[in-house]
Amino acid sequence: MSAEVHVAVVGASGAVGDRMIQLLEQRAFPLKSVKFLASERSAGKTIRFRGEECPITPITESAFRGVQIVLSSTPGPISKEWSPIAARAGAVVVDNSSAFRMDPDVPLVVPEVNPHHIARHKGIIANPNCSTIQMVVALKPLHDAARVKRVIVSTYQSVSGAGMKGIHELETQSAATVRGEAIPVPEKFPHPIIGNCLPQIDDFLPSGYTKEEMKMVHETRKIMGDDTIDVSPTCVRVPVPFCHSESISVEFERAISVEEARSLLANAPGVTLVDDPAHKKYPLATDAVGRDDVFVGRIRQDLSNPRVLLFWCVSDNLRKGAATNAVQIAEELIKQNLIRS
Repeated sequence: MSAEVHVAVVGASGAVGDRMIQLLEQRAFPLKSVKFLASERSAGKTIRFRGEECPITPITESAFRGVQIVLSSTPGPISKEWSPIAARAGAVVVDNSSAFRMDPDVPLVVPEVNPHHIARHKGIIANPNCSTIQMVVALKPLHDAARVKRVIVSTYQSVSGAGMKGIHELETQSAATVRGEAIPVPEKFPHPIIGNCLPQIDDFLPSGYTKEEMKMVHETRKIMGDDTIDVSPTCVRVPVPFCHSESISVEFERAISVEEARSLLANAPGVTLVDDPAHKKYPLATDAVGRDDVFVGRIRQDLSNPRVLLFWCVSDNLRKGAATNAVQIAEELIKQNLIRS
């Protein structure tokens, strides 16, 4: 990348916004200028970027003038309001909320999987859900080789997937437990998270599935470009601060060996293979923190069906599951020359 661009980070004071800002610096993103925007509540605070203290300013219509790329991570209603405004001002918005993911006119992109969809944008590109991103990165090389028919996935999602409030809730409950005190009444989660696994992320639907689970169904099909893929998800919140883990069972059109799967995944972009069970080496949340790859291991064949493989998948939900994927989309926009000059 050589062209320098004008960028705005919306939701700069949040957990994902913080990671986006880190990545702009770490990846030497070609910035001509950068603005850090957030709600009125965060206005006046500063962010240290490239050795300087930079102010956070309120989100306003005028703030998007001259901006070419917007990296946005705000709640859905705020995105619904401001992302179209930024797009009308001439920017391409990479939106990390759920607001536009299933809009047929908005590409839903994971650069390792469907970078060609970026060219279809009409001013907004949606960043998928964190649990979906890591799964499709792992599925892509296997799908290309043997075509995925069905996926059964159970997620073990960290509290940071619920933002700063989720992290704070685990920290306060952990501290109370260590001190032998009563656990504070939970505010972010429906039950105490310390010592628990909560088989509910987001609200329940009449079907018995949660909104989070149905995101994995619909988003996987849209990203992979195949509405025939069956996805059966169970999403669980676990008392881990960072990184989501997933247990995945995949049925293919043809039999695929463990050795073939390992070879495909070892050479896939964005994937790190960690699969040496004899030496107790497999993906761990603690090893994935702050890293951008999707880690895959525990690959094994189903005991009764040679067309089914099982594996374990781990990724940093704030990095590849959100901020890294968004910055990669921005890099692709520049690479494909898809922003205004």
